[in-house]
Amino acid sequence: MKTVFAAEARQELATRLKKLTSASERRWGSMTPEQMTAHLTDALKMAFGELPVKPKGGILRFPPLRYLIIYVFPFPKSAPTAPELKARAATNLQAEIAAITDLLERFAGPPPRLVPHPAFGELSPETWGVLIYKHMAHHLEQFGL
Repeated sequence: MKTVFAAEARQELATRLKKLTSASERRWGSMTPEQMTAHLTDALKMAFGELPVKPKGGILRFPPLRYLIIYVFPFPKSAPTAPELKARAATNLQAEIAAITDLLERFAGPPPRLVPHPAFGELSPETWGVLIYKHMAHHLEQFGL
């Protein structure tokens, strides 16, 4: 399973991101490329604890279900997300791509302090790394990347 803690996976995501343009057409959902990159930036900031997101309870905290969603099943298209991760509108696509790339590289440094996920709860750093990779890949696929 790919993880953002691996240099090759971070490079792959960065390469795919650089192919995104404002004219990239989405295959599903309602986000524009700018909105999607703001969403990804904010999701990474959330993982580092730099963007507070209200926790929600529910069955996603149940370990077997959490495992299946993170490691086995593909993410559903147009799945709900935290309102805090949809609140900001990006105005500069290239600046957002640079911010995402910089945040991804923080995973290469000293082990980051990651906060509990608002839906899944406490996650190991390894699980966070897989989840972040999978989330980013999902949205890049949304735009055919």
